[in-house]
Amino acid sequence: MRILDSGAVLVVAKEMDPTADLVVDELTQRGAPVMRFDMGDFPQRMTLTVEHDAAPWSGILADDHRSVPLEGVRAVYYRRPCLPSVSTAIVEPHHTWAKDQALAGLLGLLYGLPVLWVNRPDVDGIASHKPGQLPVATAQGLSTPRSLITTDPEAARRFCRRIDGPVICKPLMGGPLRYDDGRRNGVPTHLIDPGAIDETVALTAHLFQEWIPKRHEVRLTVVGTRMFAAEIHAGSDASHVDWRSDYDALTYEVTEVPDRVRKGVLAWLAHFRLNFGAFDFAVTPAGEWVLFECNPSGEWSWIQNRTGLPIAPAIADLLAGGTP
Repeated sequence: MRILDSGAVLVVAKEMDPTADLVVDELTQRGAPVMRFDMGDFPQRMTLTVEHDAAPWSGILADDHRSVPLEGVRAVYYRRPCLPSVSTAIVEPHHTWAKDQALAGLLGLLYGLPVLWVNRPDVDGIASHKPGQLPVATAQGLSTPRSLITTDPEAARRFCRRIDGPVICKPLMGGPLRYDDGRRNGVPTHLIDPGAIDETVALTAHLFQEWIPKRHEVRLTVVGTRMFAAEIHAGSDASHVDWRSDYDALTYEVTEVPDRVRKGVLAWLAHFRLNFGAFDFAVTPAGEWVLFECNPSGEWSWIQNRTGLPIAPAIADLLAGGTP
């Protein structure tokens, strides 16, 4: 078994994750010791032994190939791992209880390490909620769309009358629809007909926003304080409303970030204690950047592949340095 040197970076991700592969490759090129693992391997294929005695936790996290002294960990890159999986020999109600214990033991221990994260999942979870994002963005000087969250159909109709222009409806959080036959489809942003608003609005929370006329959109990926901005140009009606609806119709161009936006975005990240964020902006015909949302664990590899923006090297630099 290989024992990693002090200063290791933990990469916590699923085994088949090409985005995490890019980060591991960059760290390896820098000579940084890396232990990559999926929490789904714990505790059946991984072991953990740590102690606390008036000092930070010390001990070993190991799998069949490597072990790392946790007191020497430099940083953690956390990207959508599976949850711990315990033996099926444990039956309910103890099976669920044992899974919760494994998660609390492993993730709680990692939280206790005084290291840089990209990003801590608890912080990521708080920052990912759109209702909390927009007021913070406005407070930091960023432009945002007028928005309504409601379960009241009449309130939705009043909002549309007040906007007196096109209105869109969009999901409050990510995640696909899952069908019984195994299909998974995302829920796109769509323009609405105010006359079609009916009582089904009362069935769950809905997010309505004014339509922002746009010259193009921008995906702004921020790593620490470094910014990588790509214009996204829509080549179809569907992608003009929601570019995620038609990736084949998109073209990309690297762009610069206005100083006001740069300042606001960094303040937004600092508010939520994040070291990474993927921001979505519309750029109006007048050149104003309007923030729609930020995904604190957003995908970035396709932007790097399409534009050549060095996002993976920036993440590796941040992790290897251990400071933002």
